[in-house]
This record gives sequence, structure tokens and C-alpha cells, in this order.
Amino acid sequence: MRADVQNLSDEIERSVGLLRRRLDWPTAEKRFDELSARAEDPSFWDDPVKAQALMRERNKLESSMKAIQELESELSDNAELAELAEADGDEDLMAEAVAALEKARDKAARAELDALLSGEADGNDAYIEIHPGAGGTEATDWAAMLQRMYMRWANASGYKVEVIEEQAGEEAGIKSCTLLVRGENAYGWLKTEAGVHRLVRISPFDSNARRHTSFASVWAYPLVDDTIEVDIPESEVRTDTYRASGAGGQHINKTDSAVRLTYTPPGETDPIVVQCQNDRSQHKNRATAWNMLRARVYELELQKREAAAQAEADSKTEIGWGRQIRSYVLQPYQMVKDLRTNVETSNTQGVLDGDLDEFMAAALAAQLGESTDENAAG
Repeated sequence: MRADVQNLSDEIERSVGLLRRRLDWPTAEKRFDELSARAEDPSFWDDPVKAQALMRERNKLESSMKAIQELESELSDNAELAELAEADGDEDLMAEAVAALEKARDKAARAELDALLSGEADGNDAYIEIHPGAGGTEATDWAAMLQRMYMRWANASGYKVEVIEEQAGEEAGIKSCTLLVRGENAYGWLKTEAGVHRLVRISPFDSNARRHTSFASVWAYPLVDDTIEVDIPESEVRTDTYRASGAGGQHINKTDSAVRLTYTPPGETDPIVVQCQNDRSQHKNRATAWNMLRARVYELELQKREAAAQAEADSKTEIGWGRQIRSYVLQPYQMVKDLRTNVETSNTQGVLDGDLDEFMAAALAAQLGESTDENAAG
């Protein structure tokens, strides 16, 4: 068999073996059968919260097992196809087999990283907030570019995106926005994007065509589901209502439908502020804002746990202006560079169009103290 086919096959086999060990296949198979049997019990849904949690566990096991089986099938089918192509001297068929194996290898690498997302909330949906730094129109335009980048990444990755809150800039861009990204492991991936993002370009808003540097902060936190309890005394939360801004028709601008909640958790000095204006109903916006507030409080607790566990390693995931994670340089040359992992690319437009997987994967591996090469060696 040709060397490239053999190398690809070996890489996929190593990945599959690692995925099986990480999942603990015999235990996973037994647990899946057990959960499937319980789901058929007529009394299963008597406790909806418990039933939903068990169904999520079952579906996650099913997804993980199916991914491994598909990789094994793709490896077997395309290795046989390569052998047939080699025997017949069919270069077109060989090229088809190699391309399919390369695709399977990339899928296996992604599955390995997905398997590393074992944090308490990694599998949850995620909120992502974007705020421009100082710099007026240039900064608000940069924040809007980041919003577009994350929405494109989410759509390309099979996630659903909802704009929870958005405030338009004075001349262009946005003053702030909150997105809700729904899908398996949304928070696990997006948490790697938390920090300050720096843009260098010739400003389209500068008549003298000078180079400008702009900053925007990105903050990701998990959606709190029914299995996670977060106790927030309602009496300690300040509620403000106001007229929503931006698109939405006459009605949304004539009523106080938007809701802002302000809460200072015990032991903290800085308040948490969340707001929602995406619905015409103040009641619905209030409910969404409370979900966001619970998520923020829960994310703060996760940070505290992580800080306590990794104080000596100094790897706490801080979210704020002091942590610049990535530079996007559009002039005088083209480069996007992650300052944590040194991953870089000259395909700046691709990145701004949502091609973020390489950066996210490297950051995730670095956070876990592993490299992708080490994972593949398993």
C-alpha cells in the first residue's frame, strides 16, 4: 500500500484507539443499554428534570459511540478502496481514497478534542458577550466584525445563534452585544475565545488613511440548565426597564420592553449587569435576563474553583481588559496570531469569516496541558 495511505490509516487507527480508551467503550456500551432500557419504562418521565438529564447523558453516549463507529467504517472502506486502486493502477480512484482518508483523519482529530471537553459545563450552550474598547467608531466597528466572525463560526459548526442583546454604535458597529450559541460543546469551544482581541488596520473612517489599533473584549459563559442550581435572592437584584434600541419596529421603541438586571454576588465588589431586549415582551426579556444572570453567577463560581485548583499553575481563565489573546493585523501585512499558543495565519479574511477551529483547538489543548501531537500519540 502507498506510504501516504498507510500513514493516514495509522493516524486514524491511533485516534480511534485513543477515543475508545477515553470513552471506556465496554462501560459506555453497558451504560447506554441501561439508559435506553430505562427510557422505555412508562414511569421514566414522572420526574421530568431527572429524565431530561438521563436523556442528555444517553444522547451524548450515543453520539460519541456513533462517531467512533463511523470513523472505523470510513477507515475500513477507504483503505480497501486504496488497495483496489493500487491493484488496478487507477490513480483517480487512489486520489479519491486518499482524500476520503484525509477527511476522516481531520474528523478524528476534531473528535479527540471534543473528547477533551469534559469540564463541568463544557457541553452546555453558551452566551458570548462582545464589548468595544476605547476608540469611538473604529472600536465599535471592530466589535461588530467580531460579532459577525463568531456568528459565521457558529453557523459553519452546526450551532444555532440568537442575538439576545445588541446596542448600535453612534456611527457604525456596536456598543455591545450578547449572543446565545446553542449546540453540543458550545461553551467548551467558545470559552477559549475569552479575552481581549486587537485589530490593526488602516481605518475606513480616517480621511487621512492612517493605521489604527482597536481593542474589543470577548466574554463567554455557559447557559445554566435545569440540572444546575444557582441561588440568587430576588430582593438583592435591581431591575430596570427601558426602551429597546435598534431594529424591531415602532412597538419595540415605544414601550419599556428591555430589561436590565444588576446584582453583586456575596464577597464581590463589582456588580454583574445583564440586559435583554430581543423580544417585544418585557416578560420574556425578563426571563431571558434572569437566565443570563444565573449563567454569569455560575461562571463566576467556575472561575473561583478553577483558580483554587490551578493557582500554582497560573492558568486561571481571566476575562477582562488585561488579557490580550489575539492580534489581527490587516495592514501593513496580513496576519492573525494567537499570543497564547503562537498559532498564526496569513489568511486574515478566512479568520474574520469564521475559520477559528485551528486557534480554538490549540488554545483548548494548551489549557489542558496537552498538545494535539501528544493526544494523537495517545
